[in-house]
Amino acid sequence: MTAAESKATYQEIKEWVKEKYGFQVSHLNIAKTKRKCGIIERQNYNLPKSEDSRSPETPKEKEEAIIAAFKAFRMI
Repeated sequence: MTAAESKATYQEIKEWVKEKYGFQVSHLNIAKTKRKCGIIERQNYNLPKSEDSRSPETPKEKEEAIIAAFKAFRMI
């Protein structure tokens, strides 16, 4: 685990976004945004069964709120 990963849990990020922006973000939204920002995640054992499965895109406003949370928690 890197120093950046130990800064905030998914639940803390969700609560921060809810308090500051008034909407909820999912664990999937946070994970996708982490990946996009280059924050290393632990290995995921809950992988899709088919290779061509798709997950929904994270809305821009949610992604920006999550990035703001990462900055607030000094993860980026």
